[in-house]
Amino acid sequence: MKTLLAILQKAGGWRPSLYVKIDNPPYMPLVIEATDESGPLGLPAVSVCHYGKQNGDAMRDPEMCFELGFAGGAHLIPFTWRNDYVAVEQVSRAIVNGHYVALLQLQEQHEKFAATWDNNLRLQGYSEVFTDKCILG
Repeated sequence: MKTLLAILQKAGGWRPSLYVKIDNPPYMPLVIEATDESGPLGLPAVSVCHYGKQNGDAMRDPEMCFELGFAGGAHLIPFTWRNDYVAVEQVSRAIVNGHYVALLQLQEQHEKFAATWDNNLRLQGYSEVFTDKCILG
């Protein structure tokens, strides 16, 4: 998750008002924003999303939510994956009826997808095209 962490650092780090939008044609815009609620472990959370459009509506393709952990160095821990084009939302870690629940195989899939996505973002140059003008919140 080096690319996303580098972008977060360039944006000044996590804060409740964090909202970053990186336009990087020909690729879809990338939006990174703080979420209103903490993640399932009570850590600060961020949404990372590519947005497309369908019939004038913003469509997540995909969106992943991550907790931002600091023990042992900054790292991102995925807990949701969503793609509006295929109407799928997956939650691999959550609090259910006051209990922490982790679906370990799904969590592993989310971690693998996140690593591949982060590498793609690096190869597509999102960190390089980031400027202070990308910080909207």
